[in-house]
Amino acid sequence: MPALEGMKVLDLTQYEAGTTCTQYLAWLGADVVKVERPGIGDPGRSVAGGGKDSLYFLSFNNNKRSVALALDTAEGRELFLGMAPRFDVVVENFTLGTMEKLGLGYDVLKAVNPGIIYATIKGFGTTGPKREYKCFDMVAQAAGGAFSVTGQADGPPTRPGATFADTGSGVHAALGILGAYIERMRTGRGQVVEIAMQEVVANFMREPMSQREWRGSPIGRRGSRTVVPTDLYPCGPGGPNDYLYIMVVTTRMWDSLVVALDMPELGLDPRFATVRDRSRNGDALWEIIAGWTRQRTKWEAMEQLAAAGVPCSAVYDTEDLFRDEHLLERGMVRTIEHPEVGVFQLLAPPIHLSEPQAELHRAPLLGEHTREVLAEELGLAESDLAGLAARGVIGDREPPGAGRVKAER
Repeated sequence: MPALEGMKVLDLTQYEAGTTCTQYLAWLGADVVKVERPGIGDPGRSVAGGGKDSLYFLSFNNNKRSVALALDTAEGRELFLGMAPRFDVVVENFTLGTMEKLGLGYDVLKAVNPGIIYATIKGFGTTGPKREYKCFDMVAQAAGGAFSVTGQADGPPTRPGATFADTGSGVHAALGILGAYIERMRTGRGQVVEIAMQEVVANFMREPMSQREWRGSPIGRRGSRTVVPTDLYPCGPGGPNDYLYIMVVTTRMWDSLVVALDMPELGLDPRFATVRDRSRNGDALWEIIAGWTRQRTKWEAMEQLAAAGVPCSAVYDTEDLFRDEHLLERGMVRTIEHPEVGVFQLLAPPIHLSEPQAELHRAPLLGEHTREVLAEELGLAESDLAGLAARGVIGDREPPGAGRVKAER
């Protein structure tokens, strides 16, 4: 039985931070019902244009059901409030105040379901002088300090490439929901789970901030080089991502590197005798190691050094991840058949539990499960559903075919 089987979630999220939260819950077996605006849906569906669901949307909404419901209508609001007592969790990441304007704030939901867990994700939280500020991933990364420690020492602050603020906020929200869910088992009471994206990124900054003890403050940028010879090294044939990252921070690692490079003279060279010596002569040491890596592909260099116990990795690009034999063997790469998009690949959940878990399913079409969910939860007859659809309160969509998922091997 999946870990969260029995948990029921009303998902009002969009784009990435909130959808990551509900995706993690769905991956673990929760019944996640994504409530979307009829005819439009989650704005993430259309970020790529072309009139079909984007890979962006499909990557963050697996294992969910979709209900198209006009919450800005009286009937739509009443339908949502009718479902709320039958669900455990509501998750939203709207602009501050949106749920209250819809008449669906926590106090309203709590009145119909005292055990409801209400999770809200905001850029800067619901209190404080910046609470009204608009926020997206990159804004939160700047506000949380990540820009300031990313980039070259002589260059400007740089945006980290991955969306740590969005996805990180979603994972933190899921963890908070699980904590509230366990507490409700003891007390019977629900509560609010609030996540501020700025605070999540600031939390990710704990390691750089701890360096104030010996590097002073504010902490500066150092590019890829930290404790010499820890750095990024070019490999053949010289493509944009043909690099190897080597991390050597202890004497044992240094000794292993010298052996792996088959350069015993490095271990005898007084310029590189100690950490301090290697730091003073970092550029010279970098050139020696780079001369070795340039003669090999990043995969050859990684295999040779890793086999000798040197922490290192080739720089994987977005295509390498789908071809990596290690990820393939562990079932992390999946192929999905989608009724509109066709066949595409995505990465599977990174959580591996020893007990059987939920199978991976494609993201839903907009309104694909509207009639199913409303009939299940509210007992609405087909004639009732037809009337709601005619009045624009609900939308539904029959899929051309069922999506199947399989692991790549």
